[in-house]
Amino acid sequence: MRIGGAGLWLLLISSGAITAGCFHASPKTVSASPPLEMPPPPQRVVETVEAPPPLPPLPLVEEPARQPVRPPPARLPAPRVEAPPPPKPEPPKVEPPADPPPKVTDEAPKPPTLQTTPPGTEGDVERRIRDVISRANASLKRVNVRALNPEARTQFDTAKRFIEQAEAALKKRNLEFARNLADKAQGLAAQLAGG
Repeated sequence: MRIGGAGLWLLLISSGAITAGCFHASPKTVSASPPLEMPPPPQRVVETVEAPPPLPPLPLVEEPARQPVRPPPARLPAPRVEAPPPPKPEPPKVEPPADPPPKVTDEAPKPPTLQTTPPGTEGDVERRIRDVISRANASLKRVNVRALNPEARTQFDTAKRFIEQAEAALKKRNLEFARNLADKAQGLAAQLAGG
């Protein structure tokens, strides 16, 4: 088999790489050094200190003389006062008959309801409010109450209360308050119904 010029070069390069891998540096060894000698521990020097002589005890302070405790003065009994004789009963006074009391009717006068709605459009506003209430009721009927978590159940109950309060406000002709409550109920019902 004959090797061409290119093959020869390839053979030389690969054999050079193979032989280079066979040669590697040998690790250097560290010469053994003599063991370290530990110096002996220093001698302990204990200094003795003489304590100063104790101070003489201080004289005790004399307690001031106590005054004898006198008992409180005895209380004299209060003078006995005789109760005055009971007053003589007076005959009852007869007063002339007064004017008959005014008749009270069952119905108190109703305070006027303040409205921001123009007087001619009250019927239209009431119809719109009733429409919002009916849509809120329809949305709440689509909700599966048993599947609601506690927070959603609270919102469901709140929407129901808003509807009841809106209907009560309509009966009292408080249209602005009824509209506000109906809008809140519709918003909650739409969220619970998913749209």
